[in-house]
Amino acid sequence: MKELQVVGVDDEYLALELIKNYCAKTDGINLLATYSNPQEAVDFLIQNEADLLILDINMPGINGIELLQNTPSKPLCIFITAEEQHAAKAFELDVVDYLIKPISFERFEKAITKAKEYHRFIKSRDIVEDYIMFKSDNIVNKVKLDDIFWIEGFGEYLKIVSRYKKHMVLERMAKFEEMHRHLGFIRIHKSYLVLKSHIASFNSRMIQLKDGKELPIGRTYKDNLKGI
Repeated sequence: MKELQVVGVDDEYLALELIKNYCAKTDGINLLATYSNPQEAVDFLIQNEADLLILDINMPGINGIELLQNTPSKPLCIFITAEEQHAAKAFELDVVDYLIKPISFERFEKAITKAKEYHRFIKSRDIVEDYIMFKSDNIVNKVKLDDIFWIEGFGEYLKIVSRYKKHMVLERMAKFEEMHRHLGFIRIHKSYLVLKSHIASFNSRMIQLKDGKELPIGRTYKDNLKGI
């Protein structure tokens, strides 16, 4: 896999040195440049593309959120900050991870791994995978298809019910269905998506999943079950 091209920005010298040190110890990434002055980072990113930004948030002149918003190539981003108050805004910007200082190498490496997986996912959405990736709780999650029981819609949100956890995702059901239909997801009701491979049986009103859960079948979605 091609190395991720990374740019680090933090106005604190020690924090920037930590980014350099951690990046040097992490496989699969190439640290293109680091900046303590966020405006210089903006100037560099106007002329050069990066796959991933590692950004502090509270910086003089241009903060990390503004820097990310003004980057033309829209790279992935990991925020590193001493404060938790910007987590909601980070979620809106679809960042890969949100790390609170002080940061261990293990936590940093985990965030980089998510970034590499998410980058590979974005670049190869046409390839059938055995997992899906999505944003929930301010981080990118990777869940195997075999572990997904069903998906329930709540207006602008989805609840992905898996073997180990329930994830709330800011995404409409129709968009998720369109993006993941090739993986075997089918709509059985206005509020429910399931995987064909997880259906044990069904009648005119209900389906039963292999885990025993019963879900209703919407009248307008019965045709989706033909041929199963």
